[in-house]
Amino acid sequence: MNTETLAEIFTNTLFFGGISRMSKKTIIIEDYNTEWSEMFSDLKSIIEHRLGDLILRIEHVGSTAVPGLAAKPILDIDVVIDSMDLLPDVIQGLERLGYYHEGNLGVEHREAFARKDANVPYSIVKIQKPEHHLYVCNKESKELLRHISFRDALISNPEFVVEYANLKKELVIKYRENRQSYTDGKTEFVNKVLNECGKTL
Repeated sequence: MNTETLAEIFTNTLFFGGISRMSKKTIIIEDYNTEWSEMFSDLKSIIEHRLGDLILRIEHVGSTAVPGLAAKPILDIDVVIDSMDLLPDVIQGLERLGYYHEGNLGVEHREAFARKDANVPYSIVKIQKPEHHLYVCNKESKELLRHISFRDALISNPEFVVEYANLKKELVIKYRENRQSYTDGKTEFVNKVLNECGKTL
């Protein structure tokens, strides 16, 4: 796969949860919020408690995982499992938390899950949880590796964080009601980061 194709797929699947999840909802970009990492930790704790040994780890990916980066206030979470043979049990466990399985949405080795309501994942205290996208990937998933590689490249290069934040703010002014055009506008930047960091997956 060439890097341009990778970038197009990456921006679609990571930042908007797959093309089928794109909506006409107005795009909102917020300055970095230190509470995003705490929100992730709380969600991670609930999911880990339910799934236990079925999972290897849970990764906070996407723009909210990068300190200092402006982002849509929606967390992206990758649940990593050893093998897709475990998926049926994982689906069952996540269903108990209030998620429902959407399939891979066209991305191999990455299964998407949506929430039944705003209280998902369910916990002892019934309160609204932060908005988030949840995916289950096996440990060898290329999509998982892309997510982590892009996140870590941004964290390691503060100049990319500034450039990306500025680009997002420019694009949201132009395409606030057009998610596809907003996404397309980020492709060149994603392409550059992956190239410069040697991640031509």
